[in-house]
Amino acid sequence: MERVHPPADAPADVVVAVNPTAAFGRHGDVGTRVARRLEEAGHRVTTLVRDDYPTLLAAARDAVAGLARRGGPDDGLTTLVVVGGDGMVNLAANATAGTGVPIGLIPTGTGNDFARTLGIPHGDPDAAADLLLSALASAGPAGGPATVDAARISSAGGERWFACSLSAGFDARVNERANRMRWPSGRSRYVVALLAELTRLRPAAYALELDGKPWETPAVLVSIGNGVSLGGGMRITPDAQLDDGLLDVMVVAPLGRLALLRIFPRVFSGTHVTDPRVTIRRASRVRIDAQNIVAFADGERIGPLPVEVTVVPGALRVWT
Repeated sequence: MERVHPPADAPADVVVAVNPTAAFGRHGDVGTRVARRLEEAGHRVTTLVRDDYPTLLAAARDAVAGLARRGGPDDGLTTLVVVGGDGMVNLAANATAGTGVPIGLIPTGTGNDFARTLGIPHGDPDAAADLLLSALASAGPAGGPATVDAARISSAGGERWFACSLSAGFDARVNERANRMRWPSGRSRYVVALLAELTRLRPAAYALELDGKPWETPAVLVSIGNGVSLGGGMRITPDAQLDDGLLDVMVVAPLGRLALLRIFPRVFSGTHVTDPRVTIRRASRVRIDAQNIVAFADGERIGPLPVEVTVVPGALRVWT
């Protein structure tokens, strides 16, 4: 991952955006704590808290535009910090892609898959804040924000970005159910949602294009990975890299409930890819279409297929 080096020990202009809907539990004051620690370190901090995701995204985009004007795209002295899970990573991607403004992550969500891919502590906001403060303090010749790819989605609903993964099949239905659940938490939520959705397991006829080459196939599950995992550590595309300019497309051929249950535990180690019913191909542009299938990206609902996904190399910068 390419790194750009700002001057060392310089104060940063930081915007802290906090998930408006998260149930943080014992981490309920994490946004306030992070903002306070950044201020104590000498940084100039603005905190964004809004009533809903669309309003927060609009505010974050306005704030990022101001940061980009203030600091310029290459000095590393402006940062959008997001407090939450992969939905907040998705917000950060949609607010900063292509602007040069780096992202700081304080993972407090259910999945935290982008943080897992980057090696950022998850489940421990204070450790993540320590890492962010250390990265900001050491910015300079010794280090700076990493430059990684992002994926741009074009669909009937407009243009969106994602950082880690897109689901368009049985996996998307599991994601939708898990998002509605309040219990249990973490990886267990996705396991319970998967078991509940098994009763509706049906293959769909997919029409895909990978870099313009058609691929028509029945499947029960289709995922596109820019990162490695989804659903709290399910290593769906275990060999994906955030800075290779490619997307990993995983397709699972039609199979029964028992067969899926046998394969499923292997996604946590990534060894499911050795099963002959699992295919992974790479491309820089992917189009997916199927009837009555809804796509999700970074856990956020995108809308019905078709969608076209294009990787944009170096679109994001992240403090790691």
